[in-house]
Amino acid sequence: MARIALMAAAVVLAFLTVAPVMEVAAKKWTVGDNKFWNPNVNYTIWAQDKHFYLDDWLYFVYERNQYNVIEVNETNYVSCNAENPIANWSRGAGRDLVHLNVTKRYYLISGSGGGCFGGMKLSVLVEKAPLAPAEAPANNSATRAFPVYGFFIPVAVLAAIGTILNFF
Repeated sequence: MARIALMAAAVVLAFLTVAPVMEVAAKKWTVGDNKFWNPNVNYTIWAQDKHFYLDDWLYFVYERNQYNVIEVNETNYVSCNAENPIANWSRGAGRDLVHLNVTKRYYLISGSGGGCFGGMKLSVLVEKAPLAPAEAPANNSATRAFPVYGFFIPVAVLAAIGTILNFF
């Protein structure tokens, strides 16, 4: 029984050692940066050089008595139609978070105070986060050696432990 558990542990450790997987951490974006969620800000330009990934957050800061944040479909986004929103992200304080928890295009507008017609509209495409880049090896010999050492060292250590345990 102990041998089976030890072998299973060796296989799992070997796979984890050879191919570590890391993803980019989620990010909280302040919409409009220091201009926040206000009329006369071009949010298309604000978003154009940014990449929005699954589980990122959009943080909207605005005058709560004048504007809001609602999600609409593409047609209503283009026409600034706030009727029948997909979601209302406003919570009443003028400090609202939109969790980007689905890979899709989000269409967000201010549906009150004429904000959308003043430019308060944002479209973002949410994608799966890329894997974090692996660190570059110092030279080519390290590249060839890593899979051998990365796999065999943990297996050899676990095999030695198994052998020692077998004597007791």
